Amino acid sequence: MSETLQTFSDALATLVERAGQSLVRVEGRSRLPASGIIYAADGVIVTAHHVVERSEHLRVGLPDGQTVDAVLVGRDPGVDLAVLRVEQQALVPAMWVTADELRVGHLVLATARPGHTVQATLGVISALGGSWRTGMGGEIDRYLQTDVVMYPGFSGGALTTMDGRFAGVNTSALVRGASIAIPAQTVARSVEAILKHGRVPRGYLGVSLQPVRLDAALQESLGQQGGLMVMSVEEGGPAAQAGLLQGDVLVALDGVAVQHLEDLQALLTGERVGKSVRVRFIRAGTPQEKSVTVGQK
Repeated sequence: MSETLQTFSDALATLVERAGQSLVRVEGRSRLPASGIIYAADGVIVTAHHVVERSEHLRVGLPDGQTVDAVLVGRDPGVDLAVLRVEQQALVPAMWVTADELRVGHLVLATARPGHTVQATLGVISALGGSWRTGMGGEIDRYLQTDVVMYPGFSGGALTTMDGRFAGVNTSALVRGASIAIPAQTVARSVEAILKHGRVPRGYLGVSLQPVRLDAALQESLGQQGGLMVMSVEEGGPAAQAGLLQGDVLVALDGVAVQHLEDLQALLTGERVGKSVRVRFIRAGTPQEKSVTVGQK
C-alpha cells in the first residue's frame, strides 16, 4: 500500500514539474503576482483578465527564472481572459484537452506560478455542464467547476489533468464561491480573436437598461412577463440613430424575447456587429418595431 501511494505521489510531483514548464508569473505594479500560461512558443501568454485589469508595467516571470517585460495584446473581459506577449522565443507551449474528454470525478491539479516556483493543489472535477453566459456577457463553451483550492495568485494558472495537459484557465472572478476553469475551447476562441483583432468583437446598442415587469394586458398579448426599460440613450449611438427613446421598453430582438440583461447580451454577438436587427419595444403602452444597426463595443 505504501509503495502504491509513493508511486502515485512521485507521479504527481513529476506532473507538476512538467506543467511548470508552461506556467509563468504575471506581475503588475499595483497587484500581487498572479499566474499565466504559455500559449505559443513565440511569447504569447494567456492569463485571467481580472489580474491585469488595472496593472501597468507588466512583467512576466518565466520558467527558467528570467523576469521580462510584457505588453498587453488585448482583453476579453466577458470570459475573464487577457493575452500578453513577451520578446522570448522557444518557450514551451501548453498542450490542451477539451472539456468533452473530461468527466465528473476526474482528478485534476490547479497549477500556478504566483512566486518563483510552481505551486499546485489537488482536487476533482465536481461539475460539468453546457455552455453558459457570464455576468459580463461572455459565452463560455462548457461549465467546468472543480473543488481545488484557489490560493492567492492561482488565477490565470492551469487546470491540469493527470496526463499533463491543460483543461482550462483557472479563475476566481466568474462565479462567487466556486473554483471555475475557463475551458480550452473558450480559451482558444478568445485568444485567436485577440491575436487577430486586438479584442473580441461584441455588439452593443448604446443604451442603459433596467428590467421591468409589464402590465397584465401586455403580458397576455406578448406572452412574457417583463422587458428592458431604456434608462438612457447614448448620443450618436445605434439606438439613438434608430430613434429609440428613454422610457421605451425593449421586449424582443429579431423575434427573440428579452426580459433580462443576459438575454440581450446573449443576442449581441460579434457576428451581429454592423448588421441590422429588428427591435420590438413598448412606447406609451403600444408595441412598436424599429431597425437598429448593431455597433461594436
